[in-house]
Amino acid sequence: MAKNRVVATRKSTAKAKPMSRRLRRSAEIRERLFRSALDLFTKKGFANTTVEDITEAADVGKGTFFNYFPSKDHILLAFGEMQLAKLEAAIEEARSSNTSMEQFLRALPERMTQEPTRNPAIVRTLLQAYLSTNVVREAMVDMQRRVHGLHTQIIQMGQERGEIRKDFAAGEMASVFRQTIFGTLLMWSLYGDASLTERMRTAFDVLWSGLAPRNAAPATGGVPLFTCGD
Repeated sequence: MAKNRVVATRKSTAKAKPMSRRLRRSAEIRERLFRSALDLFTKKGFANTTVEDITEAADVGKGTFFNYFPSKDHILLAFGEMQLAKLEAAIEEARSSNTSMEQFLRALPERMTQEPTRNPAIVRTLLQAYLSTNVVREAMVDMQRRVHGLHTQIIQMGQERGEIRKDFAAGEMASVFRQTIFGTLLMWSLYGDASLTERMRTAFDVLWSGLAPRNAAPATGGVPLFTCGD
């Protein structure tokens, strides 16, 4: 028992230990490369952006890029992983809160489409790359399976709480949810105006009318679980 307590204490101390200067520097460089690449993709297009363009914009040596990303394709994969992590965090918050499933699902698209996703050029660039790059497309197919699994968990959570209908499989409803939100985002990216929030709200109103239990009241808008600043 004493040994276990010592081990636990060491683990706790390790977690609390602040990041070293070297690791902070490394994280800063990776973030700078990531942000510079996304900015260039929106301005020049994915195909027309070179690794040298990215390193010049990030003010680092060209060889430094490959210490963080095997190729520029992996910038987009890092973006996808970032979105996946946001979704996982949102689900964990939902599990530990008393927020209704309607409020949670209504707020989720807004949370997932904060910067840099709220940039229409980024959405168009991602779609272009998914369609033209085998490396990205194959990896994103796998990532979408993981996203579908997480959305299925959300629907199952709602079914267990009696807040989502149970006469359809959770996986099927998760697919419809994902397709509705993703389709709305893609259509908005063609216009790139200030209508994204309203488009998402309208899409969710229609979607919720199908997800809610048959005896539930119509969608009311609720109180957002997450704000723009989160």
